[in-house]
Amino acid sequence: MIDLLIVSAYFIIVFVTAITGKTSKDATTEEYFLSSRNLRWPSIAFSTIATNVQGYQFLGFMGSAYLYGLAQANFEINAIQGLLLAAFIFIPMYLKDKIITITQFIKTRLGNTVAMIYSISNIVLFGTITLGAALFWGAYSVDLVFGDYLSFIHQDRLIRICILIIFLGVFSATYTYFGGLAAVVRTDVIQFAILLTGGIVVLLIAVYHLGGWSQFYVKTENLMHLHLPADHPKLPWIHIFGAFLLNINYWCANQSVVQRSLAARSLKDVQIGLMVGGLMKYLMAAIIILPGIALVGILGENGLTDPDSAFPYLVNTYLPVGLKGLILCALFASLMSTVDSTFNSLATLWSIDIYKPYVNKNATDRQIVKSGKKSILISFITGSIVGIILLYIKFKDSGVAFTHTLNELRYFISCGIVVLICAAAFLAAPKHKIALYGFIATVPLHFIFIYFSPEMNYMVRAMWVITIGFLIILIGSRSGFVKDKLKARPATPWLGKAGIGMLLSLIALHIIFH
Repeated sequence: MIDLLIVSAYFIIVFVTAITGKTSKDATTEEYFLSSRNLRWPSIAFSTIATNVQGYQFLGFMGSAYLYGLAQANFEINAIQGLLLAAFIFIPMYLKDKIITITQFIKTRLGNTVAMIYSISNIVLFGTITLGAALFWGAYSVDLVFGDYLSFIHQDRLIRICILIIFLGVFSATYTYFGGLAAVVRTDVIQFAILLTGGIVVLLIAVYHLGGWSQFYVKTENLMHLHLPADHPKLPWIHIFGAFLLNINYWCANQSVVQRSLAARSLKDVQIGLMVGGLMKYLMAAIIILPGIALVGILGENGLTDPDSAFPYLVNTYLPVGLKGLILCALFASLMSTVDSTFNSLATLWSIDIYKPYVNKNATDRQIVKSGKKSILISFITGSIVGIILLYIKFKDSGVAFTHTLNELRYFISCGIVVLICAAAFLAAPKHKIALYGFIATVPLHFIFIYFSPEMNYMVRAMWVITIGFLIILIGSRSGFVKDKLKARPATPWLGKAGIGMLLSLIALHIIFH
């Protein structure tokens, strides 16, 4: 009962926080979609990383850490590469152009057709796989860990998770609909604080039962390596090169992530916020990865048959009443911070990129905002349907590797996005038609690599697909690089030094834990 009261209080606090600052009916596009470009660095830091963290990371990543150890942390710590590229190279370009969507940046350099295809690709991706996967993983994770607590919703587990998917989608869509980006950011700050607190509790409990921090190298030394052999089936060390390129898509060209930076009060706020976000990624790596490794040392030879049960095992075995409620709130927070950001960004893309230029060229700000709100309702429906479909697939085959399967599906589009954003940002005179060909070519390239080299790690495959796609544009356009665009643009000298320091810290970690 105490745990459920804690969760009820959490939902009330989040909803009241969002609604009390809702935008007016006459809100401008910048007020609704970019919070009047007035976000400061703490909001940028907390909201950006909250958007990034999802329920499957607690289950899938911790389970993978249970099997493969510290190598799984590469997905967390190497995000710093993307955050630094965004802070010092891409965001300065975006802010200079005063864009609302990444599509507007693409349009000025690669033309209307490429920009429209880029935007539609993102809208389809956000409205189906991104929303559906977030809702599915969030509801599934919550039920997997706290099914007994939530049995009052419905005794049948499948129906119960479907109800959770719909409820959480409605809840997130409601406050996003009324409050826009400002409401998303305010609630994300609360959600990340809860998520972080819950994660730290699980980490400390795991370390305590392991016997202390020193026991990682006593009991699990073989798991304390960031780099696994190049022929490892899941996490070969060479995958970090593909991850580097894919980080450009996620941290530098993903509307749901970049939108906070576009709404910043200044470039200085962006760069401080994203670097603080980088420090948080170090902390998230510890929270998500180390408990899984610790559990190996705790259980010894009598380990888990299902590695994805590592997080549920820790919570249900070692946490007392009250703390379980906090962890349940953390799981809900990891879901909603992703879903509300996706709703808001999808509404921004639809209204600014499609509705205004192609549906109603003379639309007023009020009409543009209204169209964005309608798209939130439609995307809630499509996202919920996809989430329920994924749930049925999971129940039909409980052994399906959803994390990797969904990543592969995303990368069919994400690779092309990396190709376009790099061509737009760094090439002097990319030809518009050639850019379109390079983008489209990434899809058949995936199938070619899958056919001729099915054993290739999908992130390594993504590296080759992106490289070839970009070379098509580079060679086909006969265009060189704009050297000035490749230079970092720190807002102040000390921020530049701080960025170098963060990069060196990442390199040091790879050396120490090689």
